[in-house]
Amino acid sequence: MVGLVVVSHSRKAAEGIAEVAAEMGGDTRIEPVGGDGQGGFGTVPDDIEDALAAADDGDGVVVLVDLGSAVMNADVAIELSDVEAVIADAPVLEGAVNAAVAATSPKATVESVREQAEAARDVDKL
Repeated sequence: MVGLVVVSHSRKAAEGIAEVAAEMGGDTRIEPVGGDGQGGFGTVPDDIEDALAAADDGDGVVVLVDLGSAVMNADVAIELSDVEAVIADAPVLEGAVNAAVAATSPKATVESVREQAEAARDVDKL
């Protein structure tokens, strides 16, 4: 099953987003990661790399990020990791929910899950 990693500058935000997505994602592995490792805000490539490994069961991982340096640090972590992983260009919460649902399909691939995450960009809230 394709796994998910939610990267936020705030550990609490990443955990909350993962919790919401898990409500819809059944057995999908969803790993939240965030903060600077010392209780502050930020992202750390090594922590993201660890989350990639934890989320992967061999089918790959889709990464959802909040902003700015989270994208850069997720890129670094993916390059350092042996896990097949891609970053979804998606709103982090809505994209995580879409991705979690998509990952439950027996036919899910990293690309199909990323596509569903990115489809969340077009969701109107009103």
